[in-house]
Amino acid sequence: MADIIEADEMFELLYEITPEDFKSDVAGGAIWMVPNRDTRWDIIANVLSQLTDHFGKVSRIMHDVRLGLPGYGNVFAPDLFKLTSGAEHDAQGHWRYQDVEFVLEVITRGTADNDYGKKRAAYAAGGVPVHTIVDPYVGQCRVHTQPKNGEYRFRRILDFGEPIDLTDTVLGLTITTDEFPRD
Repeated sequence: MADIIEADEMFELLYEITPEDFKSDVAGGAIWMVPNRDTRWDIIANVLSQLTDHFGKVSRIMHDVRLGLPGYGNVFAPDLFKLTSGAEHDAQGHWRYQDVEFVLEVITRGTADNDYGKKRAAYAAGGVPVHTIVDPYVGQCRVHTQPKNGEYRFRRILDFGEPIDLTDTVLGLTITTDEFPRD
């Protein structure tokens, strides 16, 4: 419980000290702050639109909203995540990682190691069925599925322009990437 309280207090402090146009996360107990970029938002908006078109406007799709995950000091604000239809807030008013079906993270230079490492590991430990990392610097998407025992059992690397086929997952859709901008 002490880790949760510390993480909650740290994240509340982030709301107060994070400059406008910056994004913050707590990964492994360390605070990470990076400037938002147009490329990042363009990719998030593109995927948000595709998810909304598929699931409808009443679906629970969040972006840059607090989400606690297993492991010490892991309180993220994922770039985008989709919740199950019956998702409810926990006792503290936060979304539960157990209700997350899909997470999208868009790489920024300052946090790439977290996205490829600590965050991916935390999403796998939390059993998030689909975790996608979009890297506009290299023009690739890394799709992780089938979490088991804290690891993703299946990974695909796709170039921008190739569709992300998630029809065999809980999402049951294909995300197009041909309009993803590069940095």
